[in-house]
Amino acid sequence: MSQGAGCTSLIPISDLVRRLRERGAERVALQFPAGLARRAPGVAAALRDAGFDVIVSGDPCYGACDLALDALVHADVLVHFGHAPVEERPDVIYEPVRIDFDVTVLSRALPLLESRRVGLVTTVQHVHLVDAMAAYLGEHEIEAVAVPGDGRTPLRGQVLGCNFAAARATGADEILFVGTGVFHPTGVQLATRARVVALDPLTGEARSVDASRLVRRRAAVMAKAADATSFGIIVSTKSGQQRMDIARRLVALSDRAFLVAMREVSPAGMLDLGFACYVNTACPRLAYDDQIRFPVPVLAPPEFEILCGVRAWDDYAIDEYLSP
Repeated sequence: MSQGAGCTSLIPISDLVRRLRERGAERVALQFPAGLARRAPGVAAALRDAGFDVIVSGDPCYGACDLALDALVHADVLVHFGHAPVEERPDVIYEPVRIDFDVTVLSRALPLLESRRVGLVTTVQHVHLVDAMAAYLGEHEIEAVAVPGDGRTPLRGQVLGCNFAAARATGADEILFVGTGVFHPTGVQLATRARVVALDPLTGEARSVDASRLVRRRAAVMAKAADATSFGIIVSTKSGQQRMDIARRLVALSDRAFLVAMREVSPAGMLDLGFACYVNTACPRLAYDDQIRFPVPVLAPPEFEILCGVRAWDDYAIDEYLSP
């Protein structure tokens, strides 16, 4: 099962070819997120050699919520790499990419765990190792609880940057997140109020998570937005990110707020429109990760609710996409 830290399983072209032929596809569109985009030439060449007409989407891709429907217009089937489905479509094949590691790397996290019962969550690249990780923790007398989330995170132990339902569903007071980056474990802590330990399985670095740093940064952004003369409530036109119901509810909170439809939430677009502050109902990570790029404050919906007085500060929450 383990290929060593950082070893990425090859995209199974033969299996993909079989599934495309089962659907009667002749023209195929390919979509890759940034971390996999350099695989595009090799995959496209392999599929062309197998007899398919191939088009590669060159637009940015932020997840399974961001399907390349413009490229699909020119194809029979879209193959979306790197993510599990958040919406099922007969003309889309989701091809998650597995990243293996030696589960004994969890030993780096053991000294930081304070409980004998922990929630176990990870990203889609590593969910195939959840059973092995739970077994390893069990060998060290730690009960690992890993469960599915909601419709957006149906895989056992899976969390997204916009959905932490699987972490909440564990009911654990302490959670071990296994994956890269700091945003997911920070979101897990804000969503669950649990103690969180994060382990990067590729570097072996383990640490306790302190979400208060993010909250302090966000408080500074909210302070800048407090006196804004106008608010643009961004609603995404992307099929998997469109939250018009939430956007309209937020507009109703202030007579200075107006709906703004955007496909790509960009600094240039914000400058052109000229609102003093924006509230993002598109991909939640945009407000948290990209604030430094934006010319004006960009708030998450719960932050705008605090600013409008309909949510208390002690009820601060990270923005999530949750299934009904």
